Amino acid sequence: MTLHSPRAVAALTVPVLAGLALAGCGASADSKNFAFTYAVANSGVSPYEELAKAYMQENPDVTIELNALPNDSYAETVLTQLRGGNAPDVMLTAAGSGEQNSIVPLVEADLLAPIDASARDLVAPGSEPLFEVDGDIYGVPMGITVSGLVVAGAGLQPLGVDPFPTTLKDFIAKCGDLSEMGMSFIVLAGAAPPNTGLAAMTVAASAVYADEPDWNAQREAGDVTFSDSDGWRETLDTVIALHDGGCFQEGAEGAGFDVITNNLQQQIALGAFIPGNSIGELLTSAPDANWLIEPFPTESGDPFGLVSSSYALSVPAAASNDAAAQAFVKWVAEPAQAEMFAELSNALPAVGYEDMDLSQTVYAPVANILKNGAFTTVPNATWPNSAVFDALATGVQGLLTGQVAPEQVLADMDAAWDR
Repeated sequence: MTLHSPRAVAALTVPVLAGLALAGCGASADSKNFAFTYAVANSGVSPYEELAKAYMQENPDVTIELNALPNDSYAETVLTQLRGGNAPDVMLTAAGSGEQNSIVPLVEADLLAPIDASARDLVAPGSEPLFEVDGDIYGVPMGITVSGLVVAGAGLQPLGVDPFPTTLKDFIAKCGDLSEMGMSFIVLAGAAPPNTGLAAMTVAASAVYADEPDWNAQREAGDVTFSDSDGWRETLDTVIALHDGGCFQEGAEGAGFDVITNNLQQQIALGAFIPGNSIGELLTSAPDANWLIEPFPTESGDPFGLVSSSYALSVPAAASNDAAAQAFVKWVAEPAQAEMFAELSNALPAVGYEDMDLSQTVYAPVANILKNGAFTTVPNATWPNSAVFDALATGVQGLLTGQVAPEQVLADMDAAWDR
């Protein structure tokens, strides 16, 4: 497999019905046509759209209705569709149990259908519980997502941020320098819970899970709590320090995902807390920025990150065109398509990435993290319900506005866990 450099993503050219309606169903039962709903962070070309185009190119008698929904409201929207009997035929889901559109709770609510067992070939060892329930698999893993800071590498040296800071102290010092230039080191969508939550979990990777990789299991056993965790308190204190140090843009607490795209494109921010595979979409708006994934700086200077198979394609139990949907996800699970999607999205393949040469790719700064296993999975993938993540995400919003204290956020997370 050849991973793209930060320059371009190949485009496929076939007609596509790109309906943006929220309705999930567009074709009649037993049709070869089906509806596919997925999340997008901006108006750029989505790798999911390109994947659908490739399928239609191979199957000219198939038309896929594409429903691209905003990332910040995606989970809530599709959950409403599923519960309201208006499900799409194929949808983007989250691995594990920590989000509203996570596989495990959707299966437990009888809202997803099992898919072909061939999808197991794409599940990274140890990640089976994130995609399987009672021996059946319910999602095709869509590659490996590395989360840290996605940065415009072309701007680092001209702005005096080369080498990239490895310690939190040095990072915050650079934030002050950039702020004086009218820029921000990080553009944060403070009004979008998916972004505030991911920001906090990125910090927690080193603050909590580097020393206690089994912290979630300890919490499940009742041996620890968020409120009593020094690491989680450090996480929230770090968010406050980033805010107070000028690392975020002015008005971050009211910003949506569109501000991330705009500020990065206009070069008034260097980076953002977004999944590494979002680079594929950023390339359409800023192709010459030399996008890179940098590990978030730590107190010690030792890099540690978030790496996981976070997203999947699933078939709702109420899909109107189940046979067509099942044929599509089985096709997606084939090695050729898995490799194609990884290239389109600038993601990594779900298995075998450890042996890849990443030196000329967007993953070069985190290559050693991947090689050495210095990472944890996204914490909320194994949290018992989406309310814990919601408490964290909205809590970070409260920290930005000064309306809540870290102690309250941690107490709310404990209460959500114990529901």
